[in-house]
Amino acid sequence: MSVLNDNQARSDILNRLRRAEGQLRGIQRMVEEGEDCLKIGQQFAAVRKALDSTYLRMTVCFLEQELQTRINPDPDQKVELDGMLKDMESLLARLG
Repeated sequence: MSVLNDNQARSDILNRLRRAEGQLRGIQRMVEEGEDCLKIGQQFAAVRKALDSTYLRMTVCFLEQELQTRINPDPDQKVELDGMLKDMESLLARLG
């Protein structure tokens, strides 16, 4: 099974997850304080979108890592995949 080796991507994903965690705590507080259900629902939608985009980011990172390994096994020579992966990320983002 693959693991995420890119430290920058790992840091980005962890930061996104921490942000979503903070949003979830905010929702808990809103429920405890008896906030309006519409406002709570809007926050749920925001958290879901944040988690979906984080999942997409992680998937693209894994894909890039796997393609890089299979296309060019020499880690000192990185094949340019950034453009292709950004296009693919845009297409995948529209599926949701």
